[in-house]
Amino acid sequence: MANHPTEKQINDAYSSARERYAQLGVNTDAALAALSGIAISLHCWQGDDVGGFEAPGGELTGGIAATGNYPGKARTADELRRDLDLTYSLIPGKHRLALHAIYLEADRKIERDAVQPEHFAGWADWAKAKGHGLDFNPTLFSHPMAASGMTLASYDAGVRKFWIDHCIASRKIGEYFGKTLGTPCVTNIWIPDGYKDTPVDRKTPRALLKESLDAILAEKINPKYNLDAVEGKLFGLGAESYTVGSHEFYLSYAVANQVLLCLDSGHFHPTETISDKISSVLLYLDEILLHVSRGVRWDSDHVVILSDDLQAITQEVVRGDYINRVHIGLDFFDASINRVAAWTIGTRAALRGLLMALLEPIAQLRALEVEGDFTGRLALLEETKGLPWGAVWDYHCLRQEVPVGNAYMSEIRSYEKRELAKRA
Repeated sequence: MANHPTEKQINDAYSSARERYAQLGVNTDAALAALSGIAISLHCWQGDDVGGFEAPGGELTGGIAATGNYPGKARTADELRRDLDLTYSLIPGKHRLALHAIYLEADRKIERDAVQPEHFAGWADWAKAKGHGLDFNPTLFSHPMAASGMTLASYDAGVRKFWIDHCIASRKIGEYFGKTLGTPCVTNIWIPDGYKDTPVDRKTPRALLKESLDAILAEKINPKYNLDAVEGKLFGLGAESYTVGSHEFYLSYAVANQVLLCLDSGHFHPTETISDKISSVLLYLDEILLHVSRGVRWDSDHVVILSDDLQAITQEVVRGDYINRVHIGLDFFDASINRVAAWTIGTRAALRGLLMALLEPIAQLRALEVEGDFTGRLALLEETKGLPWGAVWDYHCLRQEVPVGNAYMSEIRSYEKRELAKRA
């Protein structure tokens, strides 16, 4: 049986940590207040291995792969919402949910170019009752009209029109969410289009993609309700040699059209990190979307952990004073472990990374940098790694009435026995 700290121990440790940080000019109470205002957008597809409810058990295509067969995945929207309810109860703060179009609820087959807000009314009602915002993603994979590997960049005008209509319908669903919930929905477009081997014509598919995006975004939607985002990628399974929607393509398109650019931490070369791209992009765009994932050698969507890459991303968001300009979402799906635990571990890791960044003595660090005292800067950065940020995190969890430490696993194990094990 695990031993967990008492409330008195947590409060005493926080009091000591607060004094230690104050010596460096850091206000821990202010850091926690800032952290409490950050909403992470959890991704619904972690709960059922990107299956959705359009055609349960259908084959994943478009470079999407979920590994493992841990028992208990959600089979219905109600089951998925129950899993999410538990997850949110284990994470400090108030957070959002990102839906894909295949998570619609309908009593008959609905083609993707015909999806309507009514097919997501159950999600909107749930989100409103629970106080969550909703984000949205059109689903341009795992469908016969995507079998060629091309969607918005297809040479077939009929295929392009089908997916254009799907994305237009998705933006209207995003607008519906924004109006219903009183918080803007980020509607993010990602496509799997590309070639396995080297093409002879790189230009035409990109010209077609631009034409398709222009048609999708032709109708202006009040940003109070819906924010449009586009997401690039280096390569994908079956599109190793050429990706139509590359980072350079979407960066240019986003700047030219002033839509959000989505930076996915798994969508670049393993030696690249999106942390270095944030400050450059936000010189030209008002807001961006992050998809925080963990790639292992490739875009493998491992559960987010408190890694150096994660800390680099959260440091850049905080150091650049970008908290109100960056929408943070998660994007991983691990079917080899308990799915509720994966959500919980990944989201808590993202929040801990943000807290560590909020607790940096940034004023001192900036002063040293401006003075050219890079020795002092390095010394102070190393010193911050040993500061008692964990005591501040434990206090935050206690105050937010969520489990401290890994005590959340007791609740997850119990839920697994009473709920997940019955889904065999």
